[in-house]
Amino acid sequence: MELEFAKNPPQNAKEIVESLSMNVNLAKDLVGECHKKNHSVSDSELVKIVARLEGVIKDIGECLCLIPSGTFGGATYVEIAVRSLSDELQNVHFELEQPLESQMSFEMQIQSPETLPTPKESDLYPVDVEESVSRESSQVLSMPHLIDIHKITNQRSQLQHENRDKSTATLPHVANYIEPMYDSFFCPLTNHIMDDPVSIENGVTYERKAITEWFETFGHRDDIICPITGMMLTSKVLSTNVALKTTIEEWKERNETARIKVARTSLSLASSDVMILEAIIDLQQVCKRRRYNKVKVLRVGILPLVIGLLGYKDKDVRCEALELLRQLAEEDDEVKEMIANRMDVWRLIELISSSHQEIRHASLLLLVELSRSQALGEKIGSATGAILMLIRVKSDHHVDSYASEKADEILKSLEKFPDNVKRMAEYGFLEPLLNHLTEGSEEVQMEMTCYLGELILSNDGKTYVAEKASPSLIKMVQSGNTVLRNAAFKALLQISTHYPNGRILVEAGIVEIMAEEMFTRGIYDEPIDSKKEAAATLANILESGVEHDGIKVTTYGHGISSEYVVYNIIYMLKNSTLGELNIYLIRILLCLTKSPKSMDTIVEVVNDKEASYTLIELINHPHEQLGIAVIKLLILLAPHIGNTLAERLCKTGGQPRSLIECPDETNHITEKRAVSVKFLATLPQQNLTLNLSLLNNNVILFLARTHNLTLVFTELIKKSSDEVQRLSAIGLGNLSSESINLSRPPQVKKSKSKKRFYLPNFSSSQSLETRKTPILCPVHRGACSPETTFCLIDAKAVERLLECFDHDNDEVVEASMEAICTLLDDKVDVVKSDRLLPASLISAFQNGNDSMKQMAENILRHLNRMPSPPTTCYSM
Repeated sequence: MELEFAKNPPQNAKEIVESLSMNVNLAKDLVGECHKKNHSVSDSELVKIVARLEGVIKDIGECLCLIPSGTFGGATYVEIAVRSLSDELQNVHFELEQPLESQMSFEMQIQSPETLPTPKESDLYPVDVEESVSRESSQVLSMPHLIDIHKITNQRSQLQHENRDKSTATLPHVANYIEPMYDSFFCPLTNHIMDDPVSIENGVTYERKAITEWFETFGHRDDIICPITGMMLTSKVLSTNVALKTTIEEWKERNETARIKVARTSLSLASSDVMILEAIIDLQQVCKRRRYNKVKVLRVGILPLVIGLLGYKDKDVRCEALELLRQLAEEDDEVKEMIANRMDVWRLIELISSSHQEIRHASLLLLVELSRSQALGEKIGSATGAILMLIRVKSDHHVDSYASEKADEILKSLEKFPDNVKRMAEYGFLEPLLNHLTEGSEEVQMEMTCYLGELILSNDGKTYVAEKASPSLIKMVQSGNTVLRNAAFKALLQISTHYPNGRILVEAGIVEIMAEEMFTRGIYDEPIDSKKEAAATLANILESGVEHDGIKVTTYGHGISSEYVVYNIIYMLKNSTLGELNIYLIRILLCLTKSPKSMDTIVEVVNDKEASYTLIELINHPHEQLGIAVIKLLILLAPHIGNTLAERLCKTGGQPRSLIECPDETNHITEKRAVSVKFLATLPQQNLTLNLSLLNNNVILFLARTHNLTLVFTELIKKSSDEVQRLSAIGLGNLSSESINLSRPPQVKKSKSKKRFYLPNFSSSQSLETRKTPILCPVHRGACSPETTFCLIDAKAVERLLECFDHDNDEVVEASMEAICTLLDDKVDVVKSDRLLPASLISAFQNGNDSMKQMAENILRHLNRMPSPPTTCYSM
């Protein structure tokens, strides 16, 4: 590493590295001799291997001596560390304490990194490692090389001796060998390197906190002693050991630099999980120690290595990598941008949904830090699904309250960007948008309101907006900003479509504002039709079922049910050509009819000649829904002013025929046709003007033919109630009375050319005659059918009517007989009528009531089945 980063690399760098590599390989081969399977190392073999290993290590030390001083670029501590290491390697010696058992393998003699002592110097100058005494162990050990440490660690992993919870951070120990420490750095009381060394009266140095606590154990006594020397002290005065403190700080800086480089090597070499984890954790500790260490970490290229670990198989590695990235990004926007540029944000979003809570929390903490950057907030929000994922985590507070809290913190940071706020609203999180709408600047309010007007809200969303933003939106409607007014109208209209919001909007004072827009506000070249929006919103509110009798629409006390409102609506209907606006106005009137008070007002206003004509003329408006709405209103008014509506309907061009006829000439029952027929049915049946108009315009005939009423009545006679059977028989009678007038002999077309002569084909004369001669009705002597001439015979209605002669209800029998009588008119051929008729008449004559008997007698006499009554002459 030193050769790689040196400013002035030696000319023989290649030879040095090759020599080092060769010796390292030799050392590995020697160690490998001790690990052969099914092979035991004897005492003599072990001695030879150890001797050869000593020679290899000394050669490595000599290679290090070849590095000239200029290579270190003035970095004295690096040169001292290399020279010290070289000396130690050249003077290495392994002592075998006692004869070994023949079956003991060499790997049992190798101490694991956990047992490696922390090397220290007895004074401020480096000495041989053999003279360095560990405070943790009394054994003397030689210093292994960095590469050997990796080898030993891998062996430990293979031998299943890993224990992460008890790891003693191998890499810091390696760094300590590179940058040795001194005994004077350690506090005699805590056995830790001192941060604030102070000297007491007798010159011994301690950690300030430790010696202060020692003094406190004596209270107010005067017999205070030194904890190390046992000398009596007369003073508790502490003096900062400036020289030592400075030396320790300098050593810490050098040591941290070494630790960073060692960690980078471990990450670069793709070491074992344990080594990678220790490297990351050690980097975390180094970054906590000094802010500038973050810069060092970034300079040696560790950032991309750590980001690459986010996809590592081991979850602990991923978790610690996330924490290290968070530390690097903390309070440093430049580093945040570096992380965001190198890392796919979506990868971080994926980790938020991890099943491992530690990873989930670590990724959220990193995202919290990144989201605080102005440059990254929008980038995070624009990542596909990022905001949706955060909203989901936030809403799952019952699953993971900590994650929910952090997700909420991230969303609050992302709120600073309007596009993020819009994305949140799109996913149903409306609170940020409404906060900006109610509290932001005019420009922000306009942007949020415009987006709200275009946003499709759920019913819950509509209610939330109504509760939080109704006053603000109503205020915007009254502003002079056309764009803002238009957006506010759209938002109010949308939330008014959810009927439970009606009460909220009324309490917010919206009715008076909408009425003002409709009736009094003047529009001067305004690009929006505020009257239409206001009418639609008011219609929705009234349809929601709110009690409207007490709602005021003007400051003068006019209520929603007053003549003021009704007259203004009728006036707008008369002068407006906008179909949609008129629909909303009619919907308002329909809502007002639900109140007896407002119904009386509407009846009074519509009873006026001009108002009634205005409504009736709208029946045939090109906008079909408007026509339907008007007819529904007229149906409700008919019980109150039916004759007035009937008279004025008949005086309107095309009426009442247009209520029955269908423009597309189909038999499909549309909503408009259904309500039209219902409207006619609600008008007074005895109104002479209406009846004459229906007859003169052949409306009834058209209706009967269109719906084939002959067959309908025939079916109803068989399976219906008594009243329906009676009315069906009457209907059949009325239709049959027109049959003789509608039945006409068919016209035979004559051939225009008679020049050619053909011999007759006698074999087919009968079929030809059949083809040329149409079948005529035997009774009406013309071409008949149930649809066009209402013929009872073709409709098979005679049998059904005759069956009714046995009905228990005399009114049904009488109506059936009257229908039968239409076949006995002087103009019809009675002789050819149904043969079942006489028998049924005779039964009715014998068993019926007086009225039925009289009718049956008259029919039989007409058929010459009964004698005429004798004429008696009386002479005076």
